[in-house]
Amino acid sequence: MDQTKDIARDIANIYCPLSPMGVNALSKILVPMKFQKGELVFPEGKVCDAMYYVQKGMVRQFYYKNKKDVTEHFSYEGRIVFCIESYLKQEPSKLFVETLEKSVLYAMPYDAMHQLMTHDQEINLLFRKILEHALISSQEHADSQRFENATERYDRLLRTKPEIILRAPMVHVASFLQMTPETLSRVRAHHAKQ
Repeated sequence: MDQTKDIARDIANIYCPLSPMGVNALSKILVPMKFQKGELVFPEGKVCDAMYYVQKGMVRQFYYKNKKDVTEHFSYEGRIVFCIESYLKQEPSKLFVETLEKSVLYAMPYDAMHQLMTHDQEINLLFRKILEHALISSQEHADSQRFENATERYDRLLRTKPEIILRAPMVHVASFLQMTPETLSRVRAHHAKQ
């Protein structure tokens, strides 16, 4: 069985059901990519010219602010990662994406996806559902930062995305939760006592 068809089916099962023809069309544009731990999927300053489905491994999106590394997003098996603004505007990204584990990603190149979308309603709907998922996830994270204290942010992450706490380095988890590693350590210790 063709691996890209399996991946296309996985993407459809997560984001939007596709007919066998839709699965076949999507599978034809998927580009498999393998990365070692610590490799950049793409660096700052490059145009995000693909959405990446994580088949295996974990990646993070981050940027530098005041010479500090700030984690903005994690993606792992069954998730898609891309820099939304750069992808939609086709302008250079201010973000980096790096692997935290040995990873296998499947790229959905911008040009191929948009060409497919112009004549395939199913793929158009799939694209919209992927965007909706990414925007909702981003908004939920932003709201958590705005309205929840450190303990509530940690509890939410533990409840909704425990894989991040189990697999990502704590320094990146702390950055993602907008707290110092020391604060995260205190929050985790307090949580363990409960």
